[in-house]
Amino acid sequence: MAEIDPTYIDDPNGYVPPEAIRGAWLVDAHGRLTGAYEKNPRHGVPQDDFGRLDASDHWLGWLGDHPAAALRAGIEDSLRAQVADAVVEWVKILETPHFLTGGRPSSEDEQTLLVTRAALAAPFALSVRTAQHGRSVLLGVFSWAAVDLAPPGVRRDRHWFDLGVDLDWAAERLRQRVYAIDGPDDAAEG
Repeated sequence: MAEIDPTYIDDPNGYVPPEAIRGAWLVDAHGRLTGAYEKNPRHGVPQDDFGRLDASDHWLGWLGDHPAAALRAGIEDSLRAQVADAVVEWVKILETPHFLTGGRPSSEDEQTLLVTRAALAAPFALSVRTAQHGRSVLLGVFSWAAVDLAPPGVRRDRHWFDLGVDLDWAAERLRQRVYAIDGPDDAAEG
């Protein structure tokens, strides 16, 4: 039975990051408390965790030199587009993201593939604070697609912030989304 620190989590029945657990009372095989208590050595301010993104062997060069920082910035931008004073306290990528990458052979070297489009769908849990609503812990999938990554086009990016969905749901839509950016009415970033 875990002891949740209310300093970091308002709803102990929702997602609880490991750092928000002060410790746990141990139970026996019958589910009865044993009287023993173990402190959580990781207890403290919840931190970002992009380990599942960073551990991927998928090429993420389209996100720049620091893919985790780019993904966090994309998430923050999406939230601030909805509520201007949104402050992201922490983000955790919960599963290995789903990736799509498309390309074409180089006209100069047939052995070289030029990446023309890329996308990812990353399941997350995050804490966001706003002046009007206080803290909220959100779960969902953040998707990002970019097209015209190889010259001569002008790169276009689009984000989707889907709450309450799982990775399978977002992965099913990712291919359609990455190609939808090519449409004439989709010149603006979202």
